[in-house]
Amino acid sequence: MQKTILLLPGDGIGPEVVSEAKRVLAKVADYAGVTFDFPEAHLGGVAYDETGSPFPAETLEQAKAADAILLGAVGGPKWEALDYSVRPERGLLGIRKELGLFANLRPAICFDALADASSLKHEHIAGLDIMIVRELTGGIYFGEPRGVRVEGNERVGFNTLVYKESEIERIARVALDMAQKRNQRLCSVDKANVLEATELWREVVQKVRDAEYPDIELSHMYVDNASMQLVRNPKQFDVMVTTNMFGDILSDCAAMLTGSLGMLPSASLGAEINGKRAALYEPVHGSAPDIAGQGIANPIATILSAAMLLRYSFDMGDWADQVEAAVAKVLADGKRTGDIKGKAEKAIGTREMGDAILEALETTAAQAAA
Repeated sequence: MQKTILLLPGDGIGPEVVSEAKRVLAKVADYAGVTFDFPEAHLGGVAYDETGSPFPAETLEQAKAADAILLGAVGGPKWEALDYSVRPERGLLGIRKELGLFANLRPAICFDALADASSLKHEHIAGLDIMIVRELTGGIYFGEPRGVRVEGNERVGFNTLVYKESEIERIARVALDMAQKRNQRLCSVDKANVLEATELWREVVQKVRDAEYPDIELSHMYVDNASMQLVRNPKQFDVMVTTNMFGDILSDCAAMLTGSLGMLPSASLGAEINGKRAALYEPVHGSAPDIAGQGIANPIATILSAAMLLRYSFDMGDWADQVEAAVAKVLADGKRTGDIKGKAEKAIGTREMGDAILEALETTAAQAAA
């Protein structure tokens, strides 16, 4: 098997964490006897600096040709003064739209060794395993009309929350499929009491469940209550599905349950066309410009995103399991980057964490082979 993984290191700490994930993927390829090619392209602020666009046409061409994409992060203070149309984040939204990446999978898993790193009590966090399925190409982030205009003697900003029934149906099926493979429970999050678009959301999710997934236990929850419940009793959830904006907020909240944004991976999947599904994998933590270039960023979220890549794009679930097991072993051995260390623990750097995970992967691979 030969596959192409397009690397989009991006901005801030992106190049540092993508480098470590690439090392892990290359090691998996060696062990598994497959070939991974790793071309690179620009996206975000670095792309704007090079080409004047946060999403160059060349990057889109390479993205369409790749079997999977691994992204670091985009954005930073350097580009905040730019016109909205060319800010780094427009590159990220652009690639999602052009590749039709409508389904964002964000697992929030608390490793046993990090249960005390969360701000919540140990008993509420230990064993946590939630999958948040976020609709990614619709909703208020993409709705039209949008903008800022002058009305009378003042400026007015406006955005539009809009969802088609077909958009809701397809993300509902992704979430219901995920629930079938887990514990057969799905919570759909909306604000149907005040937003007509999410009243439709609730109706359509219920319709798809009743017609196609009668074995799934489906519940509905308003987003304000869901945010409270994530903090009060997170283990009541298994799979959650929600809109673009609500998913953006709730998944970051869930990330902190695990102890750090540096621990949360994600996968963004498109529809399957001619046997191939566009897919982009990225950590949730962002570009962290305040620590960029210092070699202290946590690469685990990006490495776990690479594990999701193996699982969802290359059907290499066994190897994804081994990468995840290697991360768990390193954490159990007490290795910590600065964002997840306790007061009495010593922090290691980005490269050191990558080295430790590669060493642990050698052990897990040997055990699996035996």
